[in-house]
Amino acid sequence: MFKTKTLLSALAFAAVSGMAMAQTDTTPAPGTDQPAEAPATDPTLDTGTPEGPQVGQGYIREEIGDWQLQCVKQEDPETEPCQLYQLLLGAENNPVAEVIIEKLPAGGQVVAGATVAVPHGTALSKDLRIGVDGGKAKVYRYAFCDANSCYARIGLLADDIAAFKKGSAAKLVLFHFEAQDKPVELTLSLSGFTAGFEATRPAAPQQ
Repeated sequence: MFKTKTLLSALAFAAVSGMAMAQTDTTPAPGTDQPAEAPATDPTLDTGTPEGPQVGQGYIREEIGDWQLQCVKQEDPETEPCQLYQLLLGAENNPVAEVIIEKLPAGGQVVAGATVAVPHGTALSKDLRIGVDGGKAKVYRYAFCDANSCYARIGLLADDIAAFKKGSAAKLVLFHFEAQDKPVELTLSLSGFTAGFEATRPAAPQQ
Protein backbone atom coordinates (compact mmCIF):
# COMPACT_ATOMS: atom_id res chain seq x y z
CA MET A 1 0.00 0.00 0.00
CA PHE A 2 2.80 2.42 0.87
CA LYS A 3 4.52 1.88 -2.50
CA THR A 4 1.25 2.43 -4.35
CA LYS A 5 0.62 5.72 -2.57
CA THR A 6 4.17 6.81 -3.28
CA LEU A 7 3.85 6.03 -6.98
CA LEU A 8 0.55 7.90 -7.25
CA SER A 9 2.09 10.88 -5.52
CA ALA A 10 5.04 10.83 -7.91
CA LEU A 11 2.75 10.70 -10.92
CA ALA A 12 0.67 13.56 -9.58
CA PHE A 13 3.82 15.59 -8.96
CA ALA A 14 5.03 14.90 -12.48
CA ALA A 15 1.71 16.06 -13.90
CA VAL A 16 1.80 19.31 -11.94
CA SER A 17 5.45 19.84 -12.93
CA GLY A 18 4.47 19.38 -16.56
CA MET A 19 1.78 22.04 -16.26
CA ALA A 20 4.23 24.41 -14.60
CA MET A 21 6.77 23.88 -17.37
CA ALA A 22 4.09 24.51 -19.98
CA GLN A 23 3.11 27.75 -18.29
CA THR A 24 6.70 29.03 -18.36
CA ASP A 25 7.49 27.94 -21.93
CA THR A 26 9.33 30.80 -23.68
CA THR A 27 9.48 29.26 -27.18
CA PRO A 28 9.05 32.07 -29.74
CA ALA A 29 5.63 32.25 -31.35
CA PRO A 30 5.58 31.22 -35.05
CA GLY A 31 6.74 34.03 -37.36
CA THR A 32 8.01 36.26 -34.54
CA ASP A 33 11.07 36.66 -32.33
CA GLN A 34 8.89 37.32 -29.29
CA PRO A 35 8.21 34.47 -26.83
CA ALA A 36 4.73 33.09 -26.79
CA GLU A 37 2.54 34.58 -24.07
CA ALA A 38 2.28 32.26 -21.09
CA PRO A 39 -1.23 31.10 -20.31
CA ALA A 40 -2.93 32.39 -17.18
CA THR A 41 -2.10 30.60 -13.93
CA ASP A 42 -4.46 27.79 -13.08
CA PRO A 43 -6.56 29.14 -10.16
CA THR A 44 -6.77 25.64 -8.68
CA LEU A 45 -3.02 25.59 -7.99
CA ASP A 46 -1.87 26.70 -4.54
CA THR A 47 1.12 29.00 -4.97
CA GLY A 48 1.87 28.96 -1.23
CA THR A 49 2.47 31.67 1.32
CA PRO A 50 5.64 32.44 3.32
CA GLU A 51 5.80 30.40 6.51
CA GLY A 52 5.79 32.49 9.67
CA PRO A 53 4.08 33.11 13.00
CA GLN A 54 0.34 33.58 13.06
CA VAL A 55 -1.42 36.43 14.86
CA GLY A 56 -1.26 35.80 18.60
CA GLN A 57 1.82 33.58 18.44
CA GLY A 58 5.16 34.44 20.00
CA TYR A 59 8.26 34.64 17.84
CA ILE A 60 11.81 35.96 17.83
CA ARG A 61 11.80 39.16 15.81
CA GLU A 62 15.56 39.69 15.92
CA GLU A 63 18.80 39.19 17.81
CA ILE A 64 20.19 42.42 19.28
CA GLY A 65 23.65 41.93 20.71
CA ASP A 66 23.35 39.08 23.20
CA TRP A 67 19.58 39.52 23.59
CA GLN A 68 16.58 38.13 21.77
CA LEU A 69 13.73 40.50 21.00
CA GLN A 70 10.68 38.25 21.50
CA CYS A 71 7.32 39.56 20.27
CA VAL A 72 3.72 38.45 19.91
CA LYS A 73 2.55 38.59 16.31
CA GLN A 74 -0.09 41.21 15.47
CA GLU A 75 -1.63 42.39 12.22
CA ASP A 76 0.23 45.69 12.64
CA PRO A 77 3.90 45.09 13.59
CA GLU A 78 3.98 48.52 15.25
CA THR A 79 1.54 47.30 17.91
CA GLU A 80 3.32 44.05 18.80
CA PRO A 81 4.23 43.69 22.49
CA CYS A 82 7.90 42.72 22.75
CA GLN A 83 10.29 41.73 25.53
CA LEU A 84 14.02 41.03 25.90
CA TYR A 85 15.28 37.53 26.65
CA GLN A 86 18.68 36.05 27.51
CA LEU A 87 19.71 32.54 28.52
CA LEU A 88 22.47 32.43 31.14
CA LEU A 89 25.05 29.66 30.99
CA GLY A 90 27.03 28.15 33.83
CA ALA A 91 29.97 25.78 33.97
CA GLU A 92 30.67 23.92 30.73
CA ASN A 93 28.12 26.19 29.01
CA ASN A 94 25.18 24.44 30.63
CA PRO A 95 21.91 26.48 30.72
CA VAL A 96 21.25 27.65 34.28
CA ALA A 97 18.93 30.66 34.32
CA GLU A 98 16.73 32.79 32.07
CA VAL A 99 16.15 36.54 32.18
CA ILE A 100 13.15 38.30 30.64
CA ILE A 101 12.80 42.09 30.73
CA GLU A 102 9.52 43.81 29.86
CA LYS A 103 8.95 47.53 29.51
CA LEU A 104 6.01 48.82 31.58
CA PRO A 105 3.61 51.64 30.63
CA ALA A 106 5.12 55.09 31.13
CA GLY A 107 4.33 57.16 34.18
CA GLY A 108 5.12 54.73 36.98
CA GLN A 109 8.09 54.60 39.33
CA VAL A 110 8.96 51.11 38.07
CA VAL A 111 9.84 51.42 34.39
CA ALA A 112 10.40 47.74 33.62
CA GLY A 113 9.72 44.33 35.05
CA ALA A 114 12.19 41.46 35.00
CA THR A 115 11.60 37.78 35.55
CA VAL A 116 14.58 35.61 36.48
CA ALA A 117 14.00 31.86 36.26
CA VAL A 118 16.37 29.65 38.26
CA PRO A 119 16.50 25.85 38.61
CA HIS A 120 14.94 23.73 41.32
CA GLY A 121 17.50 23.14 44.04
CA THR A 122 18.25 26.84 44.40
CA ALA A 123 18.42 27.98 48.03
CA LEU A 124 15.43 30.32 47.98
CA SER A 125 16.15 31.73 51.43
CA LYS A 126 19.49 33.12 50.23
CA ASP A 127 17.83 35.52 47.77
CA LEU A 128 19.08 36.58 44.34
CA ARG A 129 21.77 39.23 43.92
CA ILE A 130 22.34 41.40 40.85
CA GLY A 131 25.15 43.92 40.37
CA VAL A 132 26.39 45.76 37.28
CA ASP A 133 30.09 45.94 36.36
CA GLY A 134 31.26 45.04 39.84
CA GLY A 135 29.09 47.67 41.53
CA LYS A 136 27.10 47.17 44.69
CA ALA A 137 24.52 44.45 44.18
CA LYS A 138 20.81 44.61 44.89
CA VAL A 139 19.07 41.72 46.64
CA TYR A 140 15.77 40.32 45.35
CA ARG A 141 13.47 37.72 46.90
CA TYR A 142 12.20 34.73 44.99
CA ALA A 143 8.46 34.87 44.39
CA PHE A 144 7.28 31.34 43.55
CA CYS A 145 8.09 28.01 41.92
CA ASP A 146 6.25 25.84 39.43
CA ALA A 147 6.96 22.47 37.85
CA ASN A 148 9.70 23.97 35.67
CA SER A 149 11.63 26.54 37.70
CA CYS A 150 11.62 29.04 40.55
CA TYR A 151 11.20 32.73 39.80
CA ALA A 152 12.20 36.17 41.05
CA ARG A 153 9.88 38.96 39.92
CA ILE A 154 11.83 42.20 39.87
CA GLY A 155 10.85 45.84 39.46
CA LEU A 156 13.51 47.90 37.69
CA LEU A 157 13.71 51.61 38.41
CA ALA A 158 14.97 54.27 36.01
CA ASP A 159 18.39 54.16 37.71
CA ASP A 160 18.56 50.38 37.22
CA ILE A 161 17.81 50.69 33.51
CA ALA A 162 20.38 53.50 33.19
CA ALA A 163 23.02 51.26 34.81
CA PHE A 164 22.15 48.44 32.42
CA LYS A 165 22.50 50.79 29.45
CA LYS A 166 25.89 52.06 30.59
CA GLY A 167 27.25 48.70 31.74
CA SER A 168 28.93 45.85 29.90
CA ALA A 169 27.74 42.97 32.10
CA ALA A 170 25.69 42.25 35.20
CA LYS A 171 26.57 39.52 37.67
CA LEU A 172 23.77 37.37 39.04
CA VAL A 173 24.54 35.40 42.18
CA LEU A 174 22.46 32.50 43.47
CA PHE A 175 23.13 29.61 45.84
CA HIS A 176 22.52 25.90 45.56
CA PHE A 177 20.52 24.38 48.39
CA GLU A 178 23.16 21.71 49.06
CA ALA A 179 26.16 24.08 48.87
CA GLN A 180 24.97 27.36 50.34
CA ASP A 181 28.52 28.47 51.16
CA LYS A 182 29.49 28.43 47.47
CA PRO A 183 27.83 31.17 45.41
CA VAL A 184 26.94 30.43 41.81
CA GLU A 185 27.90 33.44 39.68
CA LEU A 186 26.29 33.96 36.28
CA THR A 187 27.07 36.66 33.72
CA LEU A 188 24.25 38.62 32.10
CA SER A 189 25.67 40.31 29.01
CA LEU A 190 24.48 43.88 28.46
CA SER A 191 25.67 43.96 24.86
CA GLY A 192 22.78 45.28 22.81
CA PHE A 193 20.67 46.11 25.85
CA THR A 194 20.19 49.80 25.02
CA ALA A 195 18.93 49.17 21.48
CA GLY A 196 16.96 46.15 22.60
CA PHE A 197 15.21 47.98 25.41
CA GLU A 198 14.25 50.82 23.11
CA ALA A 199 12.71 48.24 20.74
CA THR A 200 10.53 46.65 23.43
CA ARG A 201 6.90 47.61 23.78
CA PRO A 202 4.56 46.91 26.69
CA ALA A 203 1.44 44.86 26.14
CA ALA A 204 -1.72 46.89 25.68
CA PRO A 205 -3.75 47.18 28.91
CA GLN A 206 -6.65 44.76 29.11
CA GLN A 207 -10.06 46.31 28.68
